[in-house]
Amino acid sequence: MVETYLRQSPLSHLHLDMQKERDSKAPDASVKITEVPHRLMIALRGSPTDKAFIPAIENALSVDLPLAPCTSSGDPEGVHVLWMGPDEWLVVAPEDKYDGLAIRLASALTGVHASVVDVSESRTTIRLSGTKARETLSKGSSIDLHPRAFAKGRVVNSLLAQAHVTLHQIADEEDPAYDIFVHRSFAEYLWSWLEDATREYD
Repeated sequence: MVETYLRQSPLSHLHLDMQKERDSKAPDASVKITEVPHRLMIALRGSPTDKAFIPAIENALSVDLPLAPCTSSGDPEGVHVLWMGPDEWLVVAPEDKYDGLAIRLASALTGVHASVVDVSESRTTIRLSGTKARETLSKGSSIDLHPRAFAKGRVVNSLLAQAHVTLHQIADEEDPAYDIFVHRSFAEYLWSWLEDATREYD
């Protein structure tokens, strides 16, 4: 992992702290875009049919492992796990509170056929929220985002405005919010696209 004093969010040059202060003066905006930088992200792989795998993970995380496709478990503001495939998950947590989690997971899986890789530096999270968040996403996504098809806790790997993302709905249908996990190289492009896509609402 990069030394703390050297780390920069892929969007740091956009001075988003200044924008956050400006946006705080408009709490009722119909759509908001924020970055959630420097989160701990761990790519986890293993076989759910291995009797030792699931208990080891759940003991280390204190969170159930989601086994149903396109689902998640845990607290989006704490430790949570996103289903990425039949034998693949993404563990996400606030880095400042869970430093060393990857080491703890690897230790818990000693002797188990599994893989634990810290991928925190490869992506950032853009959070989109508000009453028009769903409409904004629909402009660049082919996913059916209607509440009956995609609700709180749902996860999907897809394209958003031609950028590969992992989309996780973290708040309910009445005032939806989404975490968009995007690779560093596409972060600024996607941020700019989202800003443009929201102009008609605010």
